This record gives sequence, structure tokens and C-alpha cells, in this order.
Amino acid sequence: MAMAFERRPLTLIFTEQSDFKETYGGSSSHVLLEGQHLAPLSRIGTGRTVVVFMHPTGVMNWLPLPVALASAGVDVMTVASRYPHNDSALIMEKVVLDLGRWVRHARESLGFERVVLAGWSGGGSLSLLYQSQAEHPSIEATPAGDPVDIRGAGLIAADAVMQLAAHVSRAIILSEWIDPAIRDEHAPDERDPDLTIYGDRPAARAPFDAAFQTRYRAAQKARIARITDRVREDLDALRRKGRPHDERAFVVHGTMADLRWLDPSIDPNDRVPGRCYMGDPEVVNMSPAHLARFCSLRSWLSQWSEHSVADGPACAARISVPALVIENTADDACTPSHAARILAGFGANTPEFHRIPGATHYYIGQRAELAQASGLVVGWMGRVGMLDL
Repeated sequence: MAMAFERRPLTLIFTEQSDFKETYGGSSSHVLLEGQHLAPLSRIGTGRTVVVFMHPTGVMNWLPLPVALASAGVDVMTVASRYPHNDSALIMEKVVLDLGRWVRHARESLGFERVVLAGWSGGGSLSLLYQSQAEHPSIEATPAGDPVDIRGAGLIAADAVMQLAAHVSRAIILSEWIDPAIRDEHAPDERDPDLTIYGDRPAARAPFDAAFQTRYRAAQKARIARITDRVREDLDALRRKGRPHDERAFVVHGTMADLRWLDPSIDPNDRVPGRCYMGDPEVVNMSPAHLARFCSLRSWLSQWSEHSVADGPACAARISVPALVIENTADDACTPSHAARILAGFGANTPEFHRIPGATHYYIGQRAELAQASGLVVGWMGRVGMLDL
């Protein structure tokens, strides 16, 4: 039976000393975070466990799964980083510090005894990075070399983690989705005809043979490396000019050209061929709303480059708490290899694993699948001692 809950606004404001500010507005020394506490009316003020959903840039207050869990009687916090709806200057290391503020608030201000991190989609690698650093703090600088004291931040470790339709890493997915046909970053219509998969006369059509796949994947990684090299050169040039805190903004065209969207035999599941989680992948490839479209030098290195520390499977290897992994079999964002890589990353700390047949990435219009996901989460929480019901 669904339980009533109320939405309680959450706001955190804290000071942070930095040589420059990468978010717009407000005092240069203050950070503002906002979120919601979805509090079941049956136990307001008495819950001992809270599930915390956080995405690096997304706002998760109205997504189906958090709402379903609150309706099932679970205390839920849906919280945002300092970069809501805008990842153009996002620094993953600072997002980890923001999540740390929320975990501390849940424990010390709201009085919860146990915190479960819910890593949904892009929140998957974030939650794994956070937990690995809370258990084994080590980071003292961003990939750009700017100081960020995660090691000394006193992060409070969560009591359990969930990977829910999660992907392995923002950097890794971009390396698998980026369009390798673009040869000139300043002229996106200048394309390698031998690597073009969209348009009236593509170089290759699905199903793609093994040789083409290998060449295509290598070209994707090479494009990522070229952008990274240019970013490093620009940062070095600014520092040589005595402007170490200056930034440059740039556009990355063509970021939804994964062969998987056109060829369902690659990393197969029940997704609809020719579609991705944002619609027609050919349109999304050049859409202003897609991943990494607008970047700063530092955000590229932290989020999208091969130097990003937010590698989900690598972070999972350093985590000791109970874990749950759920794969949706019709997911057109996080295909099966993501769940497989995350599972393998945990090593001997084997998570509980479930597949939900026919479930899409967001569960939109899928009441039965959403109910199954909520039931699996609640059941697992009970089995690992994280449930108040």
C-alpha cells in the first residue's frame, strides 16, 4: 500500500575558500546546495535510515524511483550539487565535497543513524567515488592540478551503496559515445567519411562488423586524447603567462554516436534499435543539451578526460559496505556491460544483483517495472539491516 509523504525543502550554505569561482552568482566564498527530503508521514522524525540520491548535475526530486521509495515508506533525500542543470564547469572533486555535506547533514542535523547512497545513472560513479574516498581518502588536487582537500574533508562513509541503472563513468561513456568522424573541433561538418555512421550515405551500416567496430572505438579514444592534449596545452599556456586561474570555454560537437544505438547486437538487451534515452541519436549527437557539449578546460579534465578519477569500477574495488546493483534490460542509456563492469569492480565484496525485464532507463510509463525496482530496493535494504519498516 502506498504511503503518503511530504516534500521538505533542504538548503545548505557553507563557506569555501577558492582562488576562483566556477558557478554563477552569489558570494565568491559561499556555496549553496538545494534538495528535498521526501519524508513518509507515518514516521516523520522517527526514521533511522535515509536513502540519498545525488547526480553530478541532475536534479532528482521528481524522478520515479525516489518517489516510489518514499511512497513505500522509505525516507529519501534527493539532493543537488553546486552545479544543478549545468555541467559546463563542473568539477567532480567538488561534487564529492558537496555530497559529503549532504551526508553529514543527514547524520548530524536530521538525525539519521544510517545513510544509503543511491547511485542512479550518472550518480552511480559519483556514489562509488564518494564512498571510496570516505573509506580511503587520498585526493588533494583535481586533474588540472588545483588544490581540493578531499583527503582532509572528513567525509562520513555511507552504510551501503546502490547502483541503479548506473553507468560506469562520465568519462568512459563519453569515450564510447563520442563521434570519431569529426576531424576538426572548430568545423564539426568536416568529417572522416570512413567513420561516419549517420546521414544518407554512412560509411557503414548496422550490423557493424568486428573490424569496423575496432577501428571506430580506437578513433573515439584518439579524439578524446586530442581534446585532452589541447586542454593541457591551453592550461600550460595560461600559466606561462602568469594567469594560472584563467579559464577557456569550448564546445564539443558530436557526443551521441555510439554504435550500440544503431546495432542492437552490440552489448545486446531489450532496447529499441535506432533510439537512445534522449530520442533519435542522430539528432542528439549535435543537440545543445547533450553530454560535454559546453566545457571549461578544468571541467573537461575532471569529468570527461581519461584523467578523471570518477571511474566507477575502479572506485568499487575500494568499497567494503553492502552493495546492490540493478540492471534494467531495456535501458537505452546504460547497456548491460555497465552493470557487468560495476559488478566486476567490487571484486570479493560481491553485490546483490538483479535484472528488471523490460525496464527502461527512467521507468516512464512503466508502473509494474517501477514497482519491481522499488520492491527490490526495499527487500535488499531489509536483508542488509537498513530498513525501518
